[in-house]
Amino acid sequence: GHGRADWKGDGSGNAICLEREQRFPHSIGLLYSAFTAFLGFRVNNGEYKVMGMAPYGKPEFLEQIYDRVLVRNESDASFRLNLDYFSFHHSADRSFGRRFVELFGEPRKPESEFVTPLTHPGMCDPTDPGVRKNVHYANVAASIQKVTEDLVLDMVRHLHESTGSRRLCMAGGVALNSVANGRIMRETPFEEVFIQPAAGDAGGALGAALYAYHVLLGKPRRFVMDHAYWGRNYGADDILGALRERGLDYQEFDREEELVSRVVDVLLEGRVLALFQGRFEWGPRALGNRSILADPRSAEMKEIVNSKIKFREPFRPFAPVVPEDSAVDYFEGIEDHLSSYPPRYMLSVFPWRESARDVAPAVNQMGTGRLQTVRPEWNSRYFRIVDSFGQATGTRVLVNTSFNLRGEPIVSSPRDALNTFLNSGIDHVVLGDYMVSKPR
Repeated sequence: GHGRADWKGDGSGNAICLEREQRFPHSIGLLYSAFTAFLGFRVNNGEYKVMGMAPYGKPEFLEQIYDRVLVRNESDASFRLNLDYFSFHHSADRSFGRRFVELFGEPRKPESEFVTPLTHPGMCDPTDPGVRKNVHYANVAASIQKVTEDLVLDMVRHLHESTGSRRLCMAGGVALNSVANGRIMRETPFEEVFIQPAAGDAGGALGAALYAYHVLLGKPRRFVMDHAYWGRNYGADDILGALRERGLDYQEFDREEELVSRVVDVLLEGRVLALFQGRFEWGPRALGNRSILADPRSAEMKEIVNSKIKFREPFRPFAPVVPEDSAVDYFEGIEDHLSSYPPRYMLSVFPWRESARDVAPAVNQMGTGRLQTVRPEWNSRYFRIVDSFGQATGTRVLVNTSFNLRGEPIVSSPRDALNTFLNSGIDHVVLGDYMVSKPR
């Protein structure tokens, strides 16, 4: 739970029975958000950047957090925040207080360079005061990430002990912490984990609709959320209208094979391509309908996409997309969780296999990957692109990142898509059955 309360309960039939809850302000989400603000990112927006920064540091502040910032209750894995360190419960614009700064040092300036010996190996002086400061911030990020994982894992293990259930369902902003999710799947006794892809505050809309339908109206439960493609759809007329409005040349493909083959050729040339098709994804992850794709086999590609395409921080990782039946060849500990929902929604991080460590450096974040698995029946064109790339290269993996510029929402309409394409270093864009290319 990110905001009001952290609940534990049981859902069966048409009822949700709440057994335990933690009330505002004692929330993992609000704890993580205070560190997000301290590290110079926007609250309720930049938490995933903290998670991206964490692998570059060491969790050296665990004692300080456990001794002073938190009060833990071992008997039921609950906890309280020590409110002396926070101000979010009485301030609209500050989430941490003076004592927090005394404990962790001066807050990081937003937008400041993030250069450490691990982000820029061999390119910086570890004794430089600016570099040492960044290592300090990376260590703070690593510490709060580790504390979050430990708190969540303690709660989950305690829940399993007290219920004996095989299935775990999670929601709230903290359920988008894909590193913690991967650990839950690998390290706890739960056999099945379900997290809905818009698990943050946006998911309240779905919860309200389902609550009214099932609990208030008593209707039977049939709906299974098998995919995240619930956004608006745009037809060929919308696409052609946007292309003509911009006066752009385009190529039309009558056959799917030809389109897929052209896309793979472009990726093999080291070009970056945006894929726009069908309904856009609901939730914070691009899953192949509004995605930017690239060849993952060179480490440079990460820098190219971060700097020229997305205009975002160099430490930010990219996600690998992999056909579901190949995931076990690349990732450790995923064999028991292939039918689980988090991998298909890109909501869990797994370690790369030692044997596959060097195959896709652009999507290998310090030995791990926030993978997305794909099946032909979920997204046929997306699957065929990854599959054909695999046939051509022996690597059934692509870089997948959301089709948007930093600070902007994911593109919705063909007009959005063309604006983003023309305002960035993306080389080609596929809109339905049409492809636009920038001059070489």
